[in-house]
Amino acid sequence: MFGVPNRFIMNRTKRCSLLVNKFFRWGNYKPYNVSLVSTINRACHNTTFGQPVHSTHPHLINPGEVLTGISLKEVKHRRQTFLHALRDFAALQLGAATNHIVIIPSANKKYMSHKIPYVFRQNTDFLYLSGCQEPDTVLVLEVDANSNCKNTLFVRPKDRIAEMWDGPRTGVQHAQDVYGVEESYNINFLKDYLTKYGFANPNSIFWYDEKASDLVNVSKIIKDVTNNQTKSPIELIQSLRLIKSESECLLMQKTCEIASKAINKTLENSFPGISEHEIYANVDYYTRIYGANFLAYPPVVAGGSNATIIHYINNNQIVKGGELILMDAGCEYHGYTSDITRTWPVDGKFSDPHRVLYEVLLQVQQELLDCLQFQGGETLDQLFDTMCTKIGKYLQEIKLIPSSLSALELSRAAYKFCPHHVSHYLGMDVHDTPLISRNIRLCPGMVCTVEPGIYIPTHNLDVPPEFRGVGMRIEDDVLIKPGKEIEILTKECVKDTTLVEDLVSCKTRGSLS
Repeated sequence: MFGVPNRFIMNRTKRCSLLVNKFFRWGNYKPYNVSLVSTINRACHNTTFGQPVHSTHPHLINPGEVLTGISLKEVKHRRQTFLHALRDFAALQLGAATNHIVIIPSANKKYMSHKIPYVFRQNTDFLYLSGCQEPDTVLVLEVDANSNCKNTLFVRPKDRIAEMWDGPRTGVQHAQDVYGVEESYNINFLKDYLTKYGFANPNSIFWYDEKASDLVNVSKIIKDVTNNQTKSPIELIQSLRLIKSESECLLMQKTCEIASKAINKTLENSFPGISEHEIYANVDYYTRIYGANFLAYPPVVAGGSNATIIHYINNNQIVKGGELILMDAGCEYHGYTSDITRTWPVDGKFSDPHRVLYEVLLQVQQELLDCLQFQGGETLDQLFDTMCTKIGKYLQEIKLIPSSLSALELSRAAYKFCPHHVSHYLGMDVHDTPLISRNIRLCPGMVCTVEPGIYIPTHNLDVPPEFRGVGMRIEDDVLIKPGKEIEILTKECVKDTTLVEDLVSCKTRGSLS
């Protein structure tokens, strides 16, 4: 019922017809040779794919890889690990072994206006377990009480007209080889497949999260088949994504290296009178020149008092001499993201008040990096509490916060200067694995940001005038390693006061490019 449509149509191409005719003339057609006929047919079909593979993009995909830097073997291992973890989790929660089926949809194409699409970005939970970069696709994973696992991918069928407009599709015939699944079917067969599974396994648990799905039709199918009785698998998937493999760590190193170089070049090309938009254009340009696919998010490029708006993305003002620029930017490199913030004087010289604040912030960030995995930095929430204490202490020293406050009052006062968290997880998404608590102990393989900031709006009359209208943040990306070690993945992005001034003033032009 769920076989490949037109499997035995032999007249796909002249070459295919010749091969099949010769095959029949040799008298080899027997029931057990049907699979060979099918293999010939698949081989002769137009071998285009919905994403880069080694045969079409050897400069991007190495032999054995399904995604740049990620082997098919690793993706298959992820699926196996997830299903075993799901079975164990359910057994603990339910007290008995049972059958499970997990439905994980891809993203769909989104449009900015009629027929004008946005750049497609895959659902990262789906991508992590499938390796598939195509829209309108569904991964179905099954595990039974005996730990037998099965992986099935439902994809868009090959369609010559649609592919002429929107590009190649991998199709049903090649999906098993490309993505390493046991079975593949036309996406239109999904409802029949799930209905059949439900009848055959009446006590099974369906795992699906409608809130995490862009595919409205799939959500309707799941509701019809399950009577809306499902459990969400997303937190469990994200708990696996939280710990990066060796291959993922290499990709994180690369995306952070690219962003660091691009931001250094952007500093180097700053000058009084430059527009925030031009700075945006520079960092976008250099990330792509150095190998990124695109920026990971709309960057914050905030000159002067605009930097006190934490999520300022208008990026349309002129930066005047004497003002600071705060830029929060990162890139995506083959599915993995970086996230960096730097603050610098547009004319290459910190004013005295700016220097005082900047060196306070730099000191706070360094102390936070030093305590990662130690007391005060064993979890991201602990790190946030530590940041508030340290910012409060140093702002007291420069007399921006009264010295008579209790410890609790001091933290509250510091929070007014930095009203955002100091860290988040980082990986395939910028705010990665959002369902995972920030109050769990850091462990090897995690990647997080460390990003203290100080923001003083122009209307804050409790500080001297020279500090008003100033916003600054310093953000680096950190890999947690064994033995309470860390690797600052963005260490090549300048932040030392003198180096920043020299780079913007072009005194070190060429040495950091």
